[in-house]
Amino acid sequence: QVQLVESGGGLVQPGGSLRLSCAASGSIFSINAMGWYRQAPGKQRELVAVITTGGRSNYADSMKGRFTISRDNAKNTVYLQMKSLKPEDTAVYYCNARLRTTVGDRFSDYWGQGTQVTVSS
Repeated sequence: QVQLVESGGGLVQPGGSLRLSCAASGSIFSINAMGWYRQAPGKQRELVAVITTGGRSNYADSMKGRFTISRDNAKNTVYLQMKSLKPEDTAVYYCNARLRTTVGDRFSDYWGQGTQVTVSS
């Protein structure tokens, strides 16, 4: 069984910063990519950023320069540093990990429960 547990969400004023964390635990053989997605009310879930085991990262265009994704492979943990937050960044942020639970398994996507980020004055 695999668990992804997010933390760090909350209420922040426009222009402020937040740091999200997500730790993966359980029956994990290896993790490929880890990333963050978000879903605002009435909208589809969208990619925020993703990072590979080797540290290569990709960002959605609207997050480039404001958000930074990082990863601690030893801790199976991914982080999202968010700065210059805008009201339109308000959403539930979900952690994702593409991983295998056994050596013979194929990679599958696992999701956290989500953490609310609200940007408002």
